[in-house]
Amino acid sequence: MQAAATSFVARQSCAASARLEMLSSPLHRGFAAAASHAVSGSKGAVDIHSHFLPEKWPDFVERYGGSGWPSMRHTGSLPPGTFGYERECSAMLMMDGEDFRPVTKACWDIHARLEDLDKAGIQHQLLSATPILFQWHQPPAAALDVARYFNDYLIEMVSFPEANGRLHALCQVPLQDPDLAMEEVSRAKRSGHKGVQIGNHVGPKDLDDEGLVTFLKHCADEDVAVLVHPWDMANPDNRLSKYMMGWTVGMPMETHLSITAMILGGAFDRLPRSLKICFAHGGGAFPLILGRIENAWRERSIARGKSLHPPSSYLDRFSVDSACFGHRELRLLVDCFGAERVMLGSDYPFPLGEQQIGDLVRTSPDLSLGQKERLLYANAATFFGINVEIP
Repeated sequence: MQAAATSFVARQSCAASARLEMLSSPLHRGFAAAASHAVSGSKGAVDIHSHFLPEKWPDFVERYGGSGWPSMRHTGSLPPGTFGYERECSAMLMMDGEDFRPVTKACWDIHARLEDLDKAGIQHQLLSATPILFQWHQPPAAALDVARYFNDYLIEMVSFPEANGRLHALCQVPLQDPDLAMEEVSRAKRSGHKGVQIGNHVGPKDLDDEGLVTFLKHCADEDVAVLVHPWDMANPDNRLSKYMMGWTVGMPMETHLSITAMILGGAFDRLPRSLKICFAHGGGAFPLILGRIENAWRERSIARGKSLHPPSSYLDRFSVDSACFGHRELRLLVDCFGAERVMLGSDYPFPLGEQQIGDLVRTSPDLSLGQKERLLYANAATFFGINVEIP
């Protein structure tokens, strides 16, 4: 066991040395110096993790029946106070006619969103559905109709003239039916979407499920970037129902569960290296538990699952966003994955998002200017195919 731990530490040390050598190269120093004004001036930043909600949408309950449908309430009593980015509640997001969460007009109002982005110095932002819109428990045909409606709405939203090309769309798909999901992601790409956002599981199926792997392979084949967002958090005994722990604990848990399932389930071994996949919320606690998973992989054969290599061998197969909210945590992300695999993500416009978008990266005492420019815009520009203007 000691030998296994020593081997793991040695590999991590070698990887860190290699990254240090890269960052010390004359070419990289020159690139970092050229980017220093962009970093300090907050220009060029790309936020890959934000959400939208339309102000209203069709009555899908009337159209399809069933339960679990979301809706918006703009009238009646709304809670006082602010609910993200110093904005008051503008509407109540509902589930089956019951209050679910207060939301602000920044969810649908482009002017409000651009105002907030200008304040934060964000040049580009990718928008994706609030996961309650997925509707993966509905019949596939209904979920496809829902996905098409919101995908077309989002393309119109990001094409708003005042946005001037700064906003970009990530589509949703009816992932309970991989064939329909592949059909819709291809259609969405043709209509201008920069990628797709999916939840981290479909009921009991994790992302190592054969049908979901087939969908991910399709994304790789069509060069569609994938953002994995936690949702539908496991809470069988309601222990996460208090103190917002469903969001603060449950969401990170879903994220690192998803990464681990992909690794140990052999998904990465079955998928091409060309797949561009990023996990939101900093990958959950995955960087912290990697050593434990690695040790178990070496010491117990049943802990290896279907993976062909130790878990640390797959760190170059996926990226994470920076939504970890602390300098120590950000340093851990960069130490674990390398600066080339971390991208700025805020979770805008919700109150648990980074309220000063990008400040965590910009003010980090541990990252070089070259690393900051990677996190703020360079990685995202490559990952999502965005033209970023650097002053």
